[in-house]
Amino acid sequence: MPHEPKPNVLNLLGFVMWGDFADLTTYRTKRGKVVWLKKTWPEKPTSPRQQIQRDLWRAAAEAWRDLTPSQRHQWHLATRRASLCMHGFNLWMYWYISFDDPTIRTIEHQTHTTLIPAGGGGSGCGGGS
Repeated sequence: MPHEPKPNVLNLLGFVMWGDFADLTTYRTKRGKVVWLKKTWPEKPTSPRQQIQRDLWRAAAEAWRDLTPSQRHQWHLATRRASLCMHGFNLWMYWYISFDDPTIRTIEHQTHTTLIPAGGGGSGCGGGS
């Protein structure tokens, strides 16, 4: 049963609370109320298609970690210069999963950055090696 916690000092200081903590999950409603729920766990194992998706997202995150600091910096720089409401990591994940080279090439051109190495794209599900 969800319940609304009493206001506390953290809320008054502007801290935003959401996510999992111990056996509780918390989030904010559209009206700004904080809701706490007892955490629930799936009753069934993941399906093969779910596992494929999870593996793809895991591979994308691992590929991000394998980038050099200067490469990661270029992705962050491109998102700032393009005034995108995301971090470089988010743009990287989009590209890795969708393999949308034309969009990334446009962002490169507009932001004067180099994101995709010359000679090809990544190994996302949309193509690549």
